[in-house]
Amino acid sequence: MRNYRSLMVVSLFVGLCFVCSLVYGGNKRVCDTVCKMASVKNGVRQISYNQFMKIRNSGEKYTLLDVLSADSYQEGHIEGSLSIPFDTINAETAGKALLKDYPVVVYCAGFKCSASTSAAAALTKLGYNALDYKGGLQEWQKKGNKLVK
Repeated sequence: MRNYRSLMVVSLFVGLCFVCSLVYGGNKRVCDTVCKMASVKNGVRQISYNQFMKIRNSGEKYTLLDVLSADSYQEGHIEGSLSIPFDTINAETAGKALLKDYPVVVYCAGFKCSASTSAAAALTKLGYNALDYKGGLQEWQKKGNKLVK
């Protein structure tokens, strides 16, 4: 049973990398970054602060998505992020703001907030390459970064 689980994990990883290479047209740098960084938990690919910063500083295209309420977004958000509250994510709202050609990094308030996980799951079902930055606003600020209004 243990070998079966290991085989399943390896197969999932290889499958994600294959899909990634198709989505990004063989751009190995982006594929390697996305595939190596994501850990899968309950079907959602999660990334840490350090992994998010690698994406942020890589120069590669991605979309950063704040999935908290519009009021929360106005109070402060990570610079460069778009706002789509998680409870409004559907094919129409996502299609108006997001491109399927690039990873979508979603975040919410912090580790105890489930909005980013729900949003990443919904976006993945819609065909987006969604990554859940679990630390969200809480960790972002704890690491010395500022929010913008």
